[in-house]
Amino acid sequence: MSDYPEDIFTEQDDLDVDTLANLGPLRRLAGVWEGTKGLDVNPFTDGQRRQVYVERIDLQPIDPQSNGPQVLYGLRYHTHIVKPGEVETYHDQVGYWLWDRASGDIFHSLTIPRGQVVLAKGNAGADADTFEVNATRGSTEAGICSTPFLEHAFRTDSFHMRVTFNDDGTWSYFEDTVLQVLGRDGPFHHTDRNTLHRVAEPKPNPLALAEA
Repeated sequence: MSDYPEDIFTEQDDLDVDTLANLGPLRRLAGVWEGTKGLDVNPFTDGQRRQVYVERIDLQPIDPQSNGPQVLYGLRYHTHIVKPGEVETYHDQVGYWLWDRASGDIFHSLTIPRGQVVLAKGNAGADADTFEVNATRGSTEAGICSTPFLEHAFRTDSFHMRVTFNDDGTWSYFEDTVLQVLGRDGPFHHTDRNTLHRVAEPKPNPLALAEA
């Protein structure tokens, strides 16, 4: 049983178009952020490899999105990561952070150009100082989809991300992606972590800007 209404088509008439005012715990993510002390622990031929990285994330508000009666407020984001002092892209990622104000549900979508997409889900209060999202291989609500090669060689069984807002205005994340690497007996925990500081404020979403 779900808490959704029987009428799945009728949209709300009186939407507040100011996304930044309706993002709940995602509000503090809005803007452009940089972090210079990222750490990636990934699988390698001799076991694991540790790589430091420099990261820039641009998170901008989108107009409210209606699924019939459900309303989602969100941020569109682009993450770009390089190794210190290098130009070549180490990691690139795009997606959305979405907030369902009625239920407190958080949705985090990500797409990476190695051929993988993830939709992770969590729940938190509007003023939460930390929240988590999770996805599991095989789930149709919060799942993972990969190319045939990744399924064969580096199968992703689960994804976990924890976001923490710090007292100094920065925010930190920890990701744990559990892999089954070809030829290895047990799971491998591919982890990433970083702390980011804001370098630019967010821009209003188009509808809010038009009404300003």
